[in-house]
Amino acid sequence: MARVAALSLASALLIGTALPAAAQDAEAGKRVFNQCRACHTVEAGGRNGVGPNLHGVIDRKAASVAGFNYSPAMKQKGEQGWVWSEANLRAYLANPKEAVPGNRMAFPGLRNEQQINDLIAYLKQNS
Repeated sequence: MARVAALSLASALLIGTALPAAAQDAEAGKRVFNQCRACHTVEAGGRNGVGPNLHGVIDRKAASVAGFNYSPAMKQKGEQGWVWSEANLRAYLANPKEAVPGNRMAFPGLRNEQQINDLIAYLKQNS
């Protein structure tokens, strides 16, 4: 079975066919977001908490929520034009300290790739 999977992957790479990405489930992402609720809101017009409101975060410039006091590291990312693309968000959710060294977020990150996929789907739904 493992040999068949390896051959399928090798074949896909050789012919340049992309394998489908893992499905994203916004409803499951809503449950994952419960880990974030202690610091963030996601509702349109929602308040900032310990972390900024995340409504509309997808493709938003970093450190751009009015009235939120960002870390110098996050402000620097914003000044560099860094945006919360899906790729940047994925890296940050997996390991915030590595993606933006010096940021203040205490959350260590999500280790489960499916949870990251689902959380991004939920954030897209609220963007």
